[in-house]
Amino acid sequence: MTVTSPDTTAVGGRPVVPSRGRLRPLGQDEVRITGGFWRARQDVNATASLPHARSWQDRLGWTGNFTARNAASATRRGREFTDSEVYKLLEAMSWEVGRGTGETGALDAQIAELTGVVAAAQAADGYLHTAFGRPGQPARYSDMLWGHELYCTGHLLQAAVARARTGGGDADPLLAVARRAADHVCEAFGPDGTPGVCGHPEIELGLVELARLTGEQRYLDQAALFIERRGHRTLPRHHFGWSYFSDDQPVRQSTVLHGHAVRALYLAAATVDVAVETGDDELLRTVAAQFDRTLARRTYLTGGMGSRHADEAFGDDFVLPSDRAYSETCAGVAAIMLAWRLLLATGDGRYDEVIERILYNVVATAIGDDGRSFFYAHTLHQRTPTAASAADEEQLGFGGGPRAPWFEVSCCLPNAARLLAALSCYLVTVDDTGVRLHQYADSEISTRLDDGREVGLRVRAGLPDDGAVTVRVTKTDDQPWSITLRVPQWAAGAELVTTHGRRHVPVGDIVVYRSFAVGEEIRLELPTRPRFTAPDPRIDATRGCVAVERGPLVYCAESEGEVDLDTLRVDATVPPVDAGSGVEVRARFTAPGPDDWPYGAPRPADDRTRPSTPLNLVPYHRWARGGPSTMRVWLPAT
Repeated sequence: MTVTSPDTTAVGGRPVVPSRGRLRPLGQDEVRITGGFWRARQDVNATASLPHARSWQDRLGWTGNFTARNAASATRRGREFTDSEVYKLLEAMSWEVGRGTGETGALDAQIAELTGVVAAAQAADGYLHTAFGRPGQPARYSDMLWGHELYCTGHLLQAAVARARTGGGDADPLLAVARRAADHVCEAFGPDGTPGVCGHPEIELGLVELARLTGEQRYLDQAALFIERRGHRTLPRHHFGWSYFSDDQPVRQSTVLHGHAVRALYLAAATVDVAVETGDDELLRTVAAQFDRTLARRTYLTGGMGSRHADEAFGDDFVLPSDRAYSETCAGVAAIMLAWRLLLATGDGRYDEVIERILYNVVATAIGDDGRSFFYAHTLHQRTPTAASAADEEQLGFGGGPRAPWFEVSCCLPNAARLLAALSCYLVTVDDTGVRLHQYADSEISTRLDDGREVGLRVRAGLPDDGAVTVRVTKTDDQPWSITLRVPQWAAGAELVTTHGRRHVPVGDIVVYRSFAVGEEIRLELPTRPRFTAPDPRIDATRGCVAVERGPLVYCAESEGEVDLDTLRVDATVPPVDAGSGVEVRARFTAPGPDDWPYGAPRPADDRTRPSTPLNLVPYHRWARGGPSTMRVWLPAT
């Protein structure tokens, strides 16, 4: 592996800073999203979602929990893991400060205020949690299955790392809180401490990144110890089973991600971190193989993960029902975290495809246009019309339904918010010979190559609507270096236009290596024609159906009126075509069966001589934005 640059606490940090890997990630001071699809979402995140999350956390008492250290347990409000939502909000605010778009002063003040509140609640020995250890509360670590104490600490560490890397530096007060908390964890759960694990993995991610930031080996060792302890069924028995808590099977023995989707993905991401930092390439290959099988057998077309509502879990291979898709927003964020780490470690561009799919079809779908409502779960088939949620009402159910302003379990909005605020860090890397573009967005790039030379690029991209990508060289010298572009799997027939002419290029990485001139442009033309997609025949729930994709987007049929989408049949012999802001297919609607009994003799095949009618499909990320509606992604074919 190629050694990457050491960590730094300077402004413009990165969420993940591995000490080695095939690719070196760039920070917010090196890549800035300047416009287009993702800049609009970043701006909504900054101006609406972050203050919205803060107002709800204040209103529900989640931030106030930290100020009631000596109060009776009855005064604490919210679920046992609400501390983590405050920490994720702090992390999102920190990355937004790093983005440097005008709200820095106000956000700095909020971060300082919340840091003071959190610090005041920390015990003298570093322990920090508002649901345990106080008068009238359960004892510390008395409920390792559900207590989420270490889980919350992990999010605290990630928030502190983000703050340190975006301006707080080594002396930041939040980092001091995090180090005391991490030291406590190492004392309490180290080799000579309690041999336990948390019911929800997350502490491992925070410990590794804190080790990378501070150079403290004991944090990395503790993360590795937690990972090795998992899978030995040390947690109490539960009707969801040990797999729900990632404690049924050692990581090194597993062949696929299973159990609670977010837990499994967080653990896998942390395991990649530990494998990279310890040089354990066998462990790295093990996790990569687990993710490969998960992608091939347990992932929805949108990139969503988790098909079981009861336990928010992965189902068995090819059990992917559309109308019971759980596909939690947090699982999408976690899958991007895992794919990004594997990409940096291996340089394998297929992880770019995973990240792109999830970004456009889970993350972009999750948050409402105004930034003040969001999906927890992402169904692929809404049979009954959605209903609008009251703007001032906390929704108790979180397994489905409309975008809601807030949920009793509101992990998803701050999770998506921290990803969106730091999104520029997931676009570009540096490899041995130059700059590599992974995701296309309007952006400005200014960095140094591994040999110290300064280079700069300006990217203009019309995705997801338009496949034209233009890369302009803004800084270079007279020595050769490489610009690596990605031709996605959906862009067969792409063309590359340079000063040397136009040529067809295959799917995969395209390396342009030479001496560039300032002002020189490279243009990549990616076909975004709509296309039918067929499911693997082993997925019973979608057999006989087709879906429609265009570029990186999944499309869906949506009805805001009386149209019964359950009687829809698409004529798959007529290719889909662009139609305004959507895609048009030819469809027929069959007569429903009898109302008294849903079974009977096989019905004759649809008469294809009967005229079909045009049906307009919309991008999946746009559904449920115009009022109550039904929806389906997989369309039965005639």
